[in-house]
Amino acid sequence: MGEAELVRTGGQPLWRQLQQRLLVRIRAGEFDGAFPGELALADEYSVSRQTVRQALRELRADGTLIAERGRQPRVAAAAEIQQPLGALYSLFAAVEEAGLDQHSVVRRLDIRADAVVAERLSLEGSTPLLYLERLRLAGNDPLAVDRVWLPADLARPLLDADFQHTSLYGELHRRTGVRLDHGEEQIRAVVPTLAERTLLGCGETVGAFSIGRLGTSAGKRIEWRHTLVRGDRFALTAEFSGRTGYRLVTTGALAGTR
Repeated sequence: MGEAELVRTGGQPLWRQLQQRLLVRIRAGEFDGAFPGELALADEYSVSRQTVRQALRELRADGTLIAERGRQPRVAAAAEIQQPLGALYSLFAAVEEAGLDQHSVVRRLDIRADAVVAERLSLEGSTPLLYLERLRLAGNDPLAVDRVWLPADLARPLLDADFQHTSLYGELHRRTGVRLDHGEEQIRAVVPTLAERTLLGCGETVGAFSIGRLGTSAGKRIEWRHTLVRGDRFALTAEFSGRTGYRLVTTGALAGTR
């Protein structure tokens, strides 16, 4: 199948396939000079202008393209600071904002298979996965147990990374060129097992939050992550107003941390 050919039967809609193809080309710097017009794209990919417009609409919505009235779309300049959104980012950012040292004890970093996780990543059950397990600390005290799985064919260069003081997403981008651009998180309250309480250094009366994250890049599932956070050091609050609506905010409950 040629690079410009899209799958016409089953699978993803044509506009979604086109959006993903264009994202790959944009990130490769192919359109830094000028972005092609709708007719050129429709001809190159043998699709209707409506399909092209839908793909471009999505690229504008996520900030990848900038469209001004009467002018051709152009690729948005890369942000000077990029940060993943969500409860996990907010939590670990809160640690740093509190002036505490944030570091990790790496418990596992290897290649393995996990059929359940592979299914979540839309992969065959026997697909090799890179697995990273860390105990995350704020100051000298345990805060969370963080477990991450990524496709090994993409993430194998991470085997040489030192994750005691560096971020997964920073290393992933530096070593593979991949940057996560979308994700979903589910947060549940759970009762830690005895082994988990021992690892987190919390007593029988302390609950925990279980956070599952599915991260994607250019529409492809890249990361499944599960993080267990001490309930006495983690809080969820909400802000709301007539202008901005309802917004969930994550904070680290760091009082008493040494």
